[in-house]
Amino acid sequence: MSRRATVRTSHEDPELVARALRPDNTDEMETVVDDGTVVTRIERETTSGLHSNIDDYVVNLEVATDVADATRCGDEQSDDPTDAGTASETDTTHDTS
Repeated sequence: MSRRATVRTSHEDPELVARALRPDNTDEMETVVDDGTVVTRIERETTSGLHSNIDDYVVNLEVATDVADATRCGDEQSDDPTDAGTASETDTTHDTS
């Protein structure tokens, strides 16, 4: 007999949270948005396996929520490279002036 759990959570941007969660889902997990709520269904053969998946899911949910909050607030990291200084002791600076 399989063990099952359904986790339902509400978020300001449920689609974004669900997209952030899906890559970490195992084959036994499904994450969808249903009526504005993130719904994840987990099915495992053992209680300990189900418990382990739920623990991992809760951690992933925290990260996904943080990502969604940062994105919504405009705190995304810029893709523009910046000079962070010397990368190694062998780097040299050449003055071409």
